[in-house]
Amino acid sequence: MKRVYYMYIMASISRVLYTGMTNNLARRVQEHKDGEVKGFTRKYKAHKLVYCEAFGRPIEAIEREKQVKGWLRAKKVALIESVNTTWRDLSLTDEMP
Repeated sequence: MKRVYYMYIMASISRVLYTGMTNNLARRVQEHKDGEVKGFTRKYKAHKLVYCEAFGRPIEAIEREKQVKGWLRAKKVALIESVNTTWRDLSLTDEMP
């Protein structure tokens, strides 16, 4: 079975953004929602999955995470809104891989 790696963006109600990478998106999103991830996402309650991309190799997901983290907020917002105009929580829909 081929592994899949994800670059993802979580958002808070006030749209504070967190960008991360994982090989198990469902588990990682649930960890954010449950407050198991100490630090930024717990402090700012970034519990809503608003964007994700899948990759076949971990290095690709890591490189994309670093690239997106380096962007200005406006560019991140444009990326999210290119596929998720209403900022709905993709973990609550059929759109989450």
